[in-house]
Amino acid sequence: MTGMIAGSGMLRSRGPLGLGATLGLGSFGAVSSQSDSNRPDYVLRISASPVEIAPKHIVSTITYNRQFPGPLLRFKEGQPATVEVHNETDTPEQLHWHGQMVSTDVDGAAEEGTRFIPARGMRRIVFTPRPSGFRFYHTHNRAGADLHAGQYSGQVGPVYIESKREAGSYDREVFLVLKEFEPSFSQGGDMAQDLLTPSTRVKELESSGESAMKASLAKGMPHGYEVGYP
Repeated sequence: MTGMIAGSGMLRSRGPLGLGATLGLGSFGAVSSQSDSNRPDYVLRISASPVEIAPKHIVSTITYNRQFPGPLLRFKEGQPATVEVHNETDTPEQLHWHGQMVSTDVDGAAEEGTRFIPARGMRRIVFTPRPSGFRFYHTHNRAGADLHAGQYSGQVGPVYIESKREAGSYDREVFLVLKEFEPSFSQGGDMAQDLLTPSTRVKELESSGESAMKASLAKGMPHGYEVGYP
């Protein structure tokens, strides 16, 4: 995947958790699971919507259920689940179950054989979630040079698969999804790399990278493009 999802995780704690009190959980807007076996456990709708990424800073992007992050989906390990996905955009979509061990027909990767969810169409996905733990779901469309498509959009949401053996001991759950918005291209190493510099530099890797760049330039190839974020 491209550097679209900056990070994600779940915190579990014992005792008071000040972090949870300040973050809250409402932004995930978990979709209620249905008890009727004829209905899907969850319904996701892919559509364009405004997202307030900071106070009074609103961007227009593609989301799940008109929110970012997408709704929290909770499953039970080894228990079959059904998710209905409505694609309300004009572009065929893929919904990928990141980190799950599922068959290729529902994995959500076209290169592995998953069929696309057609534009203005719907697909009902049936699978058995595993392994337990924190995962996430996101689009698997390739954006190419379109910085408004694929994982440059807001299509990502958290998944929690409850263990069938060990439920864990905690007082409160806090799910975190971090992501960068408003990408732009830069060329020829113009983008600052301070945040990517490791505390301990590896000379062999630096030399290898520099050699590869010099070899490309010697052949007359232009500097490549990088994606940065404000």
